[in-house]
Amino acid sequence: MGIYTDAQKVKAAADYCRGQLGLRQVARRHGVNVASLRLWAAAYRAHGAVGVRTRQRKYYTAEFKLTVLQRMRSEMLSQRQAAALFGVRNRDMIGVWKRAYEVGGFAALRSYGRDRYSEMARQKDSLRAQDPQDETRSREQLLEEVQRLRMENAYLKKLKALAQREDQPAHDEEPKSCKS
Repeated sequence: MGIYTDAQKVKAAADYCRGQLGLRQVARRHGVNVASLRLWAAAYRAHGAVGVRTRQRKYYTAEFKLTVLQRMRSEMLSQRQAAALFGVRNRDMIGVWKRAYEVGGFAALRSYGRDRYSEMARQKDSLRAQDPQDETRSREQLLEEVQRLRMENAYLKKLKALAQREDQPAHDEEPKSCKS
């Protein structure tokens, strides 16, 4: 998957949304990835050209996430519909929020984004204060811990990727009607 300019994204999404060609044909015509074009077309439908343009990563509060999940449940919205309604660029994140909420309730919604990093920093500071033996640990012990943490991190990344893959639709083609 390549890096595309905003102009390329808008042009490809608008071309596909005209409905004259299929997803793969338009992707081939513009030299873009099919999966990327599918996402751009959905964003184009929901928000027009502005929805396709690259924005910086957005962090959501736990309260916002809960509002999205409650609205999904009360109105029986899909992740795609909720993402469009609330302006969430990555609809797969809503699935991550939903699973986290089902397992850990409201507190689990805080474990992502900025809340997660500030919490991790607090934990790190408290661990430093609690374990003065870190200074006396051998190089081998520290390397073993680093290796264990790397494996744990890789496992969690794979788990997240698998969870996101489960939420993706099985079909290749999107409906051809779009609004601009």
